[in-house]
Amino acid sequence: MGDFKRLRVWQKSHHLTLEVYKSTAGFPDRERFGLTGQLRRAAASIPANVAEGCGRGTDNELGRYVRIGLGSATELEYHLIPARDLGILPLPAYESLNAATLEVQSMLAGLSRKVRRGPPASSYLNAAKS
Repeated sequence: MGDFKRLRVWQKSHHLTLEVYKSTAGFPDRERFGLTGQLRRAAASIPANVAEGCGRGTDNELGRYVRIGLGSATELEYHLIPARDLGILPLPAYESLNAATLEVQSMLAGLSRKVRRGPPASSYLNAAKS
């Protein structure tokens, strides 16, 4: 498939993961194994699954892992809600992370559709922007 780091959806989801880690750094210690861990695990699972799908070598496998990543993005979307509702995640941070999560979900859904019906997956690679 090629270099996963050139996929725009991987780049966006990696950035989202970094933002989740930064946003959860100040969460209470009592949430280390609760919301902090759940948010971080769900976020990191998205680009990890895209990378793994790229490494599998077939469009079918890529599509499978992209769909798994989409599930992780939906899980992240949910975990942001209780973090916001419990007052652990400030509203501006929630809004930013939620918007980025929805964007990644849309990109993953689009990639999944293209892989199912389109040209070879390698054609979805975009040069990384500096």
